[in-house]
This record gives sequence, C-alpha cells and structure tokens, in this order.
Amino acid sequence: MIPIEPSSLPRRRVILVFLAFALAYFLSSLIRAITATLSPSLTAEFALSAQDLGLLAGGYFLGFSLTQLPLGRWLDLHGPKRVILAFLSFAVLGCLAFSWAQNFQSLLAARVLCGMGVSACLMAPLTAYRRWFDPNTQLRANSWMLMTGSTGMLAATLPVQWLMPVWGWRPLFILLAVMVIITMALVLMLVPSWQPTAKRAHPVPVVSTQEADGYRLIWQSPYFWRMVPIGFFCHGGMVAIQTLWAGQWMTQVAGWNANEAAGGLFVINLGMLISFWMWGLITPRLAKAGVRMETLIIWCLPLTFAALLVLVFAGQALGSGAAAALTVFCVGSSVVSLIQPAVGLKFPAHLAGRALSAYNLVVLTGIFCVQWGIGLVVDLGLGMGLHPVAAYQTALMTFAACSALSWLYFVLKRVRPGSAPNPLNPGP
Repeated sequence: MIPIEPSSLPRRRVILVFLAFALAYFLSSLIRAITATLSPSLTAEFALSAQDLGLLAGGYFLGFSLTQLPLGRWLDLHGPKRVILAFLSFAVLGCLAFSWAQNFQSLLAARVLCGMGVSACLMAPLTAYRRWFDPNTQLRANSWMLMTGSTGMLAATLPVQWLMPVWGWRPLFILLAVMVIITMALVLMLVPSWQPTAKRAHPVPVVSTQEADGYRLIWQSPYFWRMVPIGFFCHGGMVAIQTLWAGQWMTQVAGWNANEAAGGLFVINLGMLISFWMWGLITPRLAKAGVRMETLIIWCLPLTFAALLVLVFAGQALGSGAAAALTVFCVGSSVVSLIQPAVGLKFPAHLAGRALSAYNLVVLTGIFCVQWGIGLVVDLGLGMGLHPVAAYQTALMTFAACSALSWLYFVLKRVRPGSAPNPLNPGP
C-alpha cells in the first residue's frame, strides 16, 4: 500500500480508520473484561482462590505492561498499522491457548499472552490521532475510543452469560480468536501506512539520538510525575474493579447469583459507555470555555470515594444498591481518562507513542497491582478468620485509602508555570 500523508486523509477515510481501530479496541476490552463474567465458572472448574482469581485477571495486565516501553518506540518508528498487526497475531494465539488450558498455570500463561497481544489496540490509534487530528478532535476521538472499549466490556457481561449454557467458555475464546483475525484483515485494508519521517513534506523536529530512542524527556517531566499516583490508583483501580472485583463483590458480598451479577456488570458498563460518549461530546466545548482537566478531576473524584465508603460500610445491607454504588464509582472515575490524551499532547508529536505508552504502563501496573492486591488482602483476611464479607470490606477500604491519598497528592502537587498544559488541551 502506498503511504498516505495523514493530513491528506479524506473524511470518509478517517471514519473508516477510526472504525477499524475501534473494532480492535472493542475486542481488546471484551477479552479484558470477560474474566469478571467467567469467574464463577473458572473458580468452580479450577478451584481458584481469591488470590488466584486476582492473579489470573491481572495476568492480562501484566502481559500488557511488559510490552509498553518497547511498544512506544516501535509506534513512533514503524507506525500504528505495522505494530498493531504484529501484536494482534499474539492475541490470536493467546485466545486459542486459553480455550485449550487444562490447569491454572496454562490459563495464566494464556492470559498473559492475550494481554501482550492486544496491548497496542489503544496506543496505536492514540499515536495515530496525535499526528493525524487536531487537539479538539483528539479529545473527542480518544473519549469515543474508550466508549468503544466500554461497549466491549458490555458485551462481556450478559451476552457472554447467555452464551455460556449453550457453548461453554472454551468455544467463546475460539470465536474471539476468529474475530481478531477478521479485525486484522480490516486494519490491513483500511489503515494507511506510516510514512517515514525523512519522506514527509513537513518532517518533525530533529532531536538527539538519546531523545529519539529513549524516554528521557518523559521521565524528566514534572507534569508526567504529577499524573503517576492518580493514574496508578484511580485509573488503574477503576479498571481493576470494573473488570473483576465488581462482579466478585456482587456475588460474595451482596449475595447475588451469576446471572444477577452479569446484569449488574451490564449496568456498570452501560454507565461507562454513556460517560465516555458524553466526555467525547463535551470536552472540546469545555476546553474552549477554559475549563481545566485538573479542575474536573479535583471535583469529580471525591464522588467515587463516597461511593466506595457506601459499599464498605453498607456491606450486605446495600443489597441491589451495590450495582448502583459500583456504577457511581466507575462513572465518576472515568474523568481520569482525560489524562491520557493530555499526556500525549504535552509532548512533541514524534514522542507521542512513548509518552502515551509510558503513562499507559503506569495505569496497567496499577490495574495489575490493585487487581491482585485486593485478592491478597481478601485471602489474608480469610486466613485471619474474618468473615468473607469483612475480608472484602477490608480490601476495598485499603484501596479507597490509597486512591484518596493519590488524589490528595494530585491536588497539592503544583507544576511550575509554563510546564503545565492548557485547559483540557495541553498543546504540543
């Protein structure tokens, strides 16, 4: 395929490119969230403890994390199309390996491989949008990519639960492998090749070899480090709860059966879908009005801490309100998704892949640690003789305290004038 200059892409082609990337991210999110719905079946078949379940779900994010730093370099050097196609090949193998697994160790290895395989499904389009779209369009496109991800998580709830009695979980992963292959064909046909820097009509600025090949400028940025704790606990924790512990809370604390928990997860993910759609609509307008991303985070996140406290102190008494409180927590936490495009825009376009991947590594590490850590605290509580409900309450309270401290650091940490980005659009 002949390389195409991003600026020359017609509107129809831009839409097709977005849809191809969106389908890849839809499948990535479906694979990510499916363990929450399958957890009762996997726990029964493989006799998994809470720690095992947390490690299995977190294995996806471990694999995801392992690729982030080299992924950023490869995206900047080789472009989104070549990189995402190479990575999705491993996703196909991971799905097939998961469907054939016979013990916990093989399940975990396949889960890690799945995470590695889909690890470019968000970073590749975000890197492309950083160079192809203007800042306001990027805010909208990034939010709607996350909306697509929420659609994938939605598909991992009731639709998967309905198919389980008919197919079982193993054929579902074979179907996912086939869908990934179809997506690869669409990306191959619809996404332009990445034109080498030297051949562009308007090449990016020349930088030193150290800056071009490494992450030095990102690691030295005070703005980046201000985002690290909140990205780790609040963003990572939101995904950890959404993709595993929300379902476990509904079954182990609220006392719901698997079908009721799948319905609760459907409500949570529907709320996330709507929230990302709304962010895509309103963030360009908020940016023009001078509303800062930092202001939104400072005022929205305390709502999530309140939801966590309601869950902890109400416990079993909350009953059907558990799904509502978890939805408030996840939807309120969605505001931290605005950090990702802000980080990409903070750095020059030729470093966009590395900047986005570095921040994504922070989030993914947070997801893995929170997902596994909650399981560790639950098992520790059970080992000390706590009632299962009390063990889950202790684990969630520990997470809530860490999240609140990360928010407090974000509020108090000040970036010197000139290094902080503009409102919702930090500029190049």
